[in-house]
Amino acid sequence: MNSRAVTMNEDAQLQKTSVTTVSKMDAAARITLTVFFITLLLLLTACGGKDSKDKSKLLKDKQEQLAKLQSDQDALTAKIEKLQKEIRQIDPNAVEAKRKLVALDTIASGTFNHYIDLQGKIDAQNVAYVAPKGQGGVVKQIYVKQGDRVSKGQLLLKLDDASQRQSVIAAQGQVAGILAQLEQAKTVFERQQSLWKENIGTELQVLNAKTALESLQSQYKAAKANMEIAQEQVNNTAVRAAISGVINTMNVKVGEFFTAGNQIQIVNNDELKVTVNVPENYSGKIQTGSVMHITLPDVGGKDLVTKVNVVGRLIDPITRTFYIEGKVPDDPALRPGQVAMARIKDYTDDKAVTIPTNTIQNDEKGKYVMVAQGQGDKMTAKKRYITVGQMYHDQLQVRSGLEPGDIIISEGFQSLYDGQPIMVGL
Repeated sequence: MNSRAVTMNEDAQLQKTSVTTVSKMDAAARITLTVFFITLLLLLTACGGKDSKDKSKLLKDKQEQLAKLQSDQDALTAKIEKLQKEIRQIDPNAVEAKRKLVALDTIASGTFNHYIDLQGKIDAQNVAYVAPKGQGGVVKQIYVKQGDRVSKGQLLLKLDDASQRQSVIAAQGQVAGILAQLEQAKTVFERQQSLWKENIGTELQVLNAKTALESLQSQYKAAKANMEIAQEQVNNTAVRAAISGVINTMNVKVGEFFTAGNQIQIVNNDELKVTVNVPENYSGKIQTGSVMHITLPDVGGKDLVTKVNVVGRLIDPITRTFYIEGKVPDDPALRPGQVAMARIKDYTDDKAVTIPTNTIQNDEKGKYVMVAQGQGDKMTAKKRYITVGQMYHDQLQVRSGLEPGDIIISEGFQSLYDGQPIMVGL
């Protein structure tokens, strides 16, 4: 009985110890789990609080890692191909190559065009800023408003001409007074000349009368010229349109002082052009007569074709560009200032061999594509090193290495090795 009691006590003590141990373990687990979640929360908060600079650095690091892995992959692929080739040379049956599904395209020659893609704008051939003939003046009356169509020579506004009219009146009075004196001097001269012919009077009297007449004639001409100038100043207070078009800007009001500037702008939409600023590195490729394909994104993607008719000879020192323009046909949908996407042809090859740009690969020897050799079950992939030329959008010109009729692997070429069996299935 004592032995059994001792045993029961030991079992109870052991059970109590186990429960205590489990409780301690649960508490420790809860603490550990709590610490884990707090740490995770701090990490997430730290990651979420990174600024753009940290993200930029992280992106750069990832890109460098990707570039290294790609380089390592190329090197590893080259080693695998080399070993497989060596093994096949020793025993053609030693390596059981797996056939890979690919898609094929047959190479053909055709016309390849290269374009320079730039952004320009639609502009008016004729744009004029209205200016007064003279020093300007205070606006007395306005006869047009913004948006009105005007004709060349049409009266736009009238400046205050009070002082100019006073000058005309004064000049007219001076002309009238001198004219009266002139008529009198002419009568005196004619009388003295008649008396002299009858031997009455002296020659000096005739000469003095002639001199007085000539002096008044000169004064009359000068006074008349001053009167014409005064009248011209009055006429200049009538501001007229220099060209026909539409009033695009009208920043002038009655009572304000009007002078030369950009207060009134007239735009003639009958003759429009496209203007483009071209980087200087294309200065030798664009000339008068070069074809421009124009797309207007704001007019439903409308397409136009024109030719360059003006090529600037000056390189802008700040933007390092030069100016070109081409006429565009009359179209009610076109307006000055609209964005115009310009494609300017700078190269063409009528018998070019081209491939999709995504099919080209690189290794230590240079650029290559994978081509298909053989037929049916005997079809294999083969590396073909090429020399490339111009590239435009998704097409790449091949100068050497491929001929019309060659079959290029257009899909599934990734990770193919030289001599790997292939089958058409993509």
